[in-house]
Amino acid sequence: MVNQERLAQDFAVMQKITAPGEGINRLAFTDSDWEGRAYLMRQMEAAGLTLRTDAFGNVLGRLAGKDDSLPAVMCGSHSDSVPRGGNYDGLAGVLAAIETVRSMREDGDRPDHPVEIVLFMCEESSRFSAATLGSRAMRGELPLEELHRLHDKGGKSLYDVLKERGLDPDNIAAAKYTQPLKAVLELHIEQGKVLEHERLPIGIVTGIAAPARFYCEIHGDADHSGATPMSLRHDALCAAAEIILAVEHAAGAQVDPPVVGTVGVVDVTPGVMNVIPGDVALGIDLRSIDANAREQVEQTVRSEIAAVVHARGLSCEIRPVSKDMPAHMSPAVVEIIAQEAERLGFAYRKMPSGAGHDSMHWADYAPTGMIFIPCRDGVSHNPAEYASIEQIVTGVRLYSATVRRLTMRGEEI
Repeated sequence: MVNQERLAQDFAVMQKITAPGEGINRLAFTDSDWEGRAYLMRQMEAAGLTLRTDAFGNVLGRLAGKDDSLPAVMCGSHSDSVPRGGNYDGLAGVLAAIETVRSMREDGDRPDHPVEIVLFMCEESSRFSAATLGSRAMRGELPLEELHRLHDKGGKSLYDVLKERGLDPDNIAAAKYTQPLKAVLELHIEQGKVLEHERLPIGIVTGIAAPARFYCEIHGDADHSGATPMSLRHDALCAAAEIILAVEHAAGAQVDPPVVGTVGVVDVTPGVMNVIPGDVALGIDLRSIDANAREQVEQTVRSEIAAVVHARGLSCEIRPVSKDMPAHMSPAVVEIIAQEAERLGFAYRKMPSGAGHDSMHWADYAPTGMIFIPCRDGVSHNPAEYASIEQIVTGVRLYSATVRRLTMRGEEI
């Protein structure tokens, strides 16, 4: 039986594990992230899981099945946060998986198939501008050269950060997960308003939109703001303003299937009031459940960038960051989740996920499913992020029931 008090205690402990500042600050591989990881590892060991870690720092806990040679059911999520984030994004999925195993053991329910709980590292893109890096490492999609290429705002490479944590980035290829899986399951807060608006306790995810991210670096002339006539200026920030609006227009014009576009980073150099901005770096994020629609919008944006830069007599560089493929959840797993929700009396809706998740990297490896629970006002990546313990328990009860069913011998997918 799912233990509400135990779950609430876990969330309370993790809420205190944060770097100073408003909200939750567990940026990937920082001290607070590592402390949170250590706490969760202790809970996994206490639940009877056998732990191992890989070259990237992902933590894998295994509960042996009655027949341990059968393919495992993989469960889990992440516990790192964005700066000034909340305590539920990712963490709810990790604790759901741990509590599922704890409750199974307490109920004397030993699964036929083994269970693998994974704490994925560096799911958030906040530090290195690329998301779901732990999952990518486990899928063999994070080459050594990318560890050197990706840097945080302080200029430190991901490679060096891994070294500092006592990990083995030179052996990153060994992090690739190669064991057969029966299914993959993740629980997550919705990070949107749909479930709360419709007063539904459960969302069953049908597909996950994925981002294409790149930097647009615009180069102009950093001249004196008072001595340079308007007609002789090469203002990189004015060009950036046009490009930001072009992103908004291009994404907004793509309605069916929809694409969303965001410019979330604007770095201006030299960034003083009496100098015309000479250089601007824009961080551009395009997402869709449809890869072709996203690609069309990206090409439109790139064309607009070229036109703006040419018209203003500037130069520009496009620096790719990542391009993930949208994922479609297994119809069979979706149906099993729906059946268990109906058996438990939980109303639900089937819905896509606009945000990316670790699960999207596993959908082509094994049948994959996701469960959403509501979050207040749809707020996430924000100190106001909140899900009530009752909402969490409802999600964990459905998650647990689904895991138990998936780990039964003879339950075909």
